[in-house]
Amino acid sequence: MARTKHIKIKRKPADQLVQVLIYLFIGVFAVITLLPFVYIVAGSFATERELTERAFFLFPHTLSLNAYQYIFKTGDTIHGLFNSLFVTIIGVFINMILSCTLAYPLSRSYFKGRRFFTNMVIITMLFSGGMVPTYMLVSNVLHLRNTFWSLWLPGAVNAFNMIIIKSYFQGLPVELEEAARMDGGNDLQIFLKIILPLSKPVIASVSLFYAVARWNAYFDAMMFISDKNKEVIQIVLRRIIFMTSSVATESGFDWGVWGMPPEKAVKMATTVIATIPILVVYPFIQKYFTQGVMIGSVKG
Repeated sequence: MARTKHIKIKRKPADQLVQVLIYLFIGVFAVITLLPFVYIVAGSFATERELTERAFFLFPHTLSLNAYQYIFKTGDTIHGLFNSLFVTIIGVFINMILSCTLAYPLSRSYFKGRRFFTNMVIITMLFSGGMVPTYMLVSNVLHLRNTFWSLWLPGAVNAFNMIIIKSYFQGLPVELEEAARMDGGNDLQIFLKIILPLSKPVIASVSLFYAVARWNAYFDAMMFISDKNKEVIQIVLRRIIFMTSSVATESGFDWGVWGMPPEKAVKMATTVIATIPILVVYPFIQKYFTQGVMIGSVKG
């Protein structure tokens, strides 16, 4: 057997310099992006004196858990985290089912009226009914106020995300669908057994888009949810920030030798609590996320 020869491509010094500059730029940009979050994490463990005296630091001189003790001293924060987790998981499930089932027929060239329905979806990206009609529809017509459905249904399909999925479906080989039809497969079987298994990258990336939006949902929860037992974490953290000074002084809780937690540290701690869950999920779907965004946005 003939051995395969590996051809070494010799790069010009100018090309190597450009590559070094690119890596250097990306590294500096990554550090600039990461430093503010590291400062927020460090500040959430700092004392009031240190936050006042030091403009910027990456490691606190004295470790203090007062801000986190203050946030978790009642069950509201834990309950809000569970509510947000529930809203996010079920919400993303609803989003993906409706988005994928809408994107699949619109991606098929033989679907009659495909252009009309696609334009109807695009129109929703440009115009909306507004806040007051939305509130009246959800509260007075559908009677969904103080239910999690008021957070799930209004944003059940995002037009932009649906178009990304549709573009990815259009890029899949048509021959696979034709072969499945020759074997007796119907549209539902083709969708479940061929299209979806081949679409893991775009499903993972769009699911992350939906998950971030669901987790950070604040305005809808503030508008439709007044039941304290159904408050999501964003509403709970907002109330904690607003009540930091008054509650800390009146609660009689023992904050230790450092006194009540500084207001700035509480704000930083709430930022960490609201951000960590998404950061924990991202590494598990990173490879699918990159593929899905690139292919789904280019093909079609």
